[in-house]
Formats: sequence, C-alpha cells, structure tokens
Amino acid sequence: HVQLVESGGGSVQAGGSLRLSCATPGYRYDTYCMGWFRQAPGKAREGIAVIDSDGDTAYAESMKDRFTISQHSANTVYLQMDSLEPEDTGMYFCAAKATDCSQWNAYNYFGQGTQVTVS
Repeated sequence: HVQLVESGGGSVQAGGSLRLSCATPGYRYDTYCMGWFRQAPGKAREGIAVIDSDGDTAYAESMKDRFTISQHSANTVYLQMDSLEPEDTGMYFCAAKATDCSQWNAYNYFGQGTQVTVS
C-alpha cells in the first residue's frame, strides 16, 4: 500500500501562487508514476500533471502554462501553481501508480487531498 500525504494548500488571491507537496513516507517514488489531480466543487476529478521515475512530465493542455510538476527526492513531488484563478479552487490530490504513467484514468493510489481556495 502506498501512503500519499499532501500539504501546501490554502487560500490565495487571484494571481497568486502556491506550491503543493506530496510525500510518500516509507516508500520510494522512483518505482512509481506520480501525479496531481484536482476536483472542483460539483465537478469530476481531473488530471493536472504526471511525472515518471525518469523525471519526464506530461500536463493537461489547459494547465501546462501555469502549473509545474517536479520531484525533490525519490519520495517527494511538488506542484507549483502560478497565476491562480478562482476557477482553480478545489481539492488537490496526489496520486500514484506502478507503471504506464500515461494512463491518467488508472491511477489507483490517492492521498486525502489538500484544499486550494482562490478568491
């Protein structure tokens, strides 16, 4: 079982920035694909970005200009969010899967989420 712990959410004014962190205590990330997803109130969960063990990244088209996924260590992944808009408000989740990082609908480990509110 992979434990994912998100942090870094909060309230920010439009145009501001936040950096989310995802830790996988006791588990090395480099054997997994890691990603960030979000769910806005009343909407389905959507993918933001994923990163594989080689550091290769992929983004949802609508997010790639303002969001950046990166890794700090084998078990910590970040999501830098810039120029935030009220539409970015929602719960942000870290996710993981073992292989085939491009299958965004098959991520099977999720953290509890961290709330982001943009006003």
